[in-house]
Amino acid sequence: MKVSWSLLGLSLLYLSVECLLPPTKEELNQISLLGEKYLDKQIENAITGVKEMKTVMERTEEDHKRFRSELEKTKQQKENALMEAQEMEEKLTEQQSVCNETMQALWEECKPCLRKACVKYYSRTCSSGAGLVGRQLEEVLNRTSPISIWINGQNIETLLDEDQQQTRRFQDLEERYTEVADGVDNIFMDSMKVFDHMRSFHQPSFFPSSFRMPSMFGSHSSRAARVYRSPLHNQDFHSFHSMFRPMMDMARNMFDSFGPYMGSDMDFPSEGTFQGLQAWIEQHVQNCSGKRPLEGPLKEDLERALARAERFTQEYNSLLKRFEDEMFNTSSVLDMFNKQFGWVSSLANHTKNEEGFFKIQAMSKGSDNGETAGDTKVSVKLFDGPDMSFTVPGDIPWSDPKFSEVVAQEALDRYKQNTV
Repeated sequence: MKVSWSLLGLSLLYLSVECLLPPTKEELNQISLLGEKYLDKQIENAITGVKEMKTVMERTEEDHKRFRSELEKTKQQKENALMEAQEMEEKLTEQQSVCNETMQALWEECKPCLRKACVKYYSRTCSSGAGLVGRQLEEVLNRTSPISIWINGQNIETLLDEDQQQTRRFQDLEERYTEVADGVDNIFMDSMKVFDHMRSFHQPSFFPSSFRMPSMFGSHSSRAARVYRSPLHNQDFHSFHSMFRPMMDMARNMFDSFGPYMGSDMDFPSEGTFQGLQAWIEQHVQNCSGKRPLEGPLKEDLERALARAERFTQEYNSLLKRFEDEMFNTSSVLDMFNKQFGWVSSLANHTKNEEGFFKIQAMSKGSDNGETAGDTKVSVKLFDGPDMSFTVPGDIPWSDPKFSEVVAQEALDRYKQNTV
């Protein structure tokens, strides 16, 4: 019995001494080799994750093509309707040539009154900014054709302005989309270089045969020659002009609510209402032509064309919003992939030397700087990065295979912090 207890004591003493004594150079190499095998698996997992990231982008490319097709179709329909509306308005202008001078003169008289009423309304509603509102409204009124006052729906100038805004918004979305796609391509291509490097060192068993590269491998060359600015998220800007469409409804609301404040410098009927203003204008226009203005098929054709243009404008906005929302959601998924796996692309230019890419250079028991006496202090070099020093809890002896995994994972985590 005494002999058994003696053997047990010697064994425990041996294990204790083995853990307290620093490992030899050969033992450090063996621990480093185990850690490198662990990191091989992490690299394999990361490359597989980047492959999935590329597949997500590949599916998004299909959606992008579909959105572009729908957008181009809707844009063409919108432009055709706008072109037809412009032609109808030109014909109406020609048809009303007898009254052109009278209509324009009446409109010039009406604009100051309209501006005055709107600014007074704004001043009573808001505490500041009336001066800026007045200047902006004056610009709007100066751009507005008198014909548009008798037309139901948005006027052509408003729709053309919105068309330009949609074009800029589409271009911005395209640039942001291309920048995201190029970023994913770069990560993927660099990761494939790492794949080739690792496979050359571990042939034939580094990756299982089921590992396949996405079908878009190599597509980066199609974008390589492009240069894009950094994406900017520009909010949709609706011009001040859009606040006053249609002009007929705006005028009705303002004049009905604030009749006493408007038209004092013009010979309007005493009630000062919009109906009075409208009757006054039409009376003067009738005097120049003998008939009510802008009545007949041309006016109806113009209003139908404007209605179509407005409908296609709204459809175009909806398509842009859907695509923007989809890209927002997709980019969140891509960010998640990149944060978890993108670090592997930074190894593209790393050349594995004879000593490997992971090496534990020194180990010692912690006893200073607040370190627990039983903890193990290690100095590690990973890839081409600088030397790293940290401690491993004392309950994991260096003779435990888990020790190499803990050290390798800690080194990898620190490497990721500097690369992702």
